[in-house]
This record gives sequence, C-alpha cells and structure tokens, in this order.
Amino acid sequence: MEQVLYYYFNVPIMVDALPMMLQGLGVTILMALTTVLIGVSAGLLLAVARSYPSRLIRWPIIGFVDIFRSLPQLVIIILIYFALPYAGIEFSPFWSTVLGLSLVLAAFAQESFWAGITATHRGQWEAATATGLSHTATVFFVVLPPAIKTSIPSLTNRIIAVTKGTALGSAVAVQELLAHAQSIQSVVANPSPLTLGALLYMAIFAPMVAFSRWLEWRYRWST
Repeated sequence: MEQVLYYYFNVPIMVDALPMMLQGLGVTILMALTTVLIGVSAGLLLAVARSYPSRLIRWPIIGFVDIFRSLPQLVIIILIYFALPYAGIEFSPFWSTVLGLSLVLAAFAQESFWAGITATHRGQWEAATATGLSHTATVFFVVLPPAIKTSIPSLTNRIIAVTKGTALGSAVAVQELLAHAQSIQSVVANPSPLTLGALLYMAIFAPMVAFSRWLEWRYRWST
C-alpha cells in the first residue's frame, strides 16, 4: 500500500506539479470550448443543408458524416498536422487538434440534429408549406426548435466523448493537461502527476456528465 501511495498519490510531487498542470488545464478547457463551438455549429448547418431535397447537397454531407464517424480521432489529428503541410496547408498543434475534433463532433452533431429533424411529424411540414412559408423558413421557425430540443440529450453525451479527445493533442505537442503530466512524470520519475491529471479531468467532465444526465431526465419528462 505504501508503494501505491508513493508512486501514484505522492502529495508533495502533486503539489509541486499543480501550477504547471493548471496551465495545461487552461489549454485543455480552451480547446474543449472551441471544439464544441465549431463542431456543434457546423453539425447544425450540415443538418439544415441536408434537409434540402437535392442529392448534390445530401450525398456529400452523408459521405462526410460517414468518414468522420469512422476514422479514429488521433488519425485525423495526425493527418491534419503532418499531412496537410505537404499540400501547402499548415495548422499549429493547437488548431490541428481543435480542427480534427471539430470535424468528428460536427459529424456526430449532424446525426443528432438530423434525427431530430426527421422525427418532426410530416404534418408540421405540410402545415408550414400551406401557410406559404419557404423551405428555409419552415426549417428554422417550425422544425428546428423541437428538433434541437429532441437532440440535446444525445448531443451532450457525444460532446463529452469527443472533447475528452483533447488529451490526444499531446501527440502533436500541444501543451495541454496530459502533455504536462507526462513531462513532469518523466522528470520526477513518478506517475503521481498522471493521477493529478486524472483528477483534473474529472473536475472538468464530471459536472458535464451530471449535467448531461439531468438533461436526459429533463427532456424525457417534458416530451
């Protein structure tokens, strides 16, 4: 038991590591918020675009969604950071990670919003059309409000799953929480900074998980 405490719960080492770990935590939070903002917004726009009766619009969106739901997040991040420069497109480690995670989140968010849109009763579409509303007006003013409400529980779960991928930024040298934990661990030859990192991740995501559970309960009983 003493060895477990020394190697994984060494308080003096964790206290010394805390300032640098908090810097990494700030980067992690910024990456997560940026990913959510870009990914959810892009997913909503894709779902709206997919509602138009044009195969030229629908099939590329379906292809995009299938690709980025299938590829591992780490593979996407590495391809963006290491492969795109050969095409003359360069992103910093931070933006490579954010872009990779945003693409994945956009694909899953599109599916969540699309499920909400398709769950809308056909009569609502027909009633809106009968009043003279255009397709765009029908989508934004009639279909989207209940569709977004329906999508929220599944979307929050996916947001949590994808934003935890910020830890993958360490693979392209983003100085986020996990990267700092690994760096300090290699210096002190003790994995306690990883334990501290796990606790800080829990401090971020445990409230999000609780909030997601509340949303599931709230919207299940309100529908």
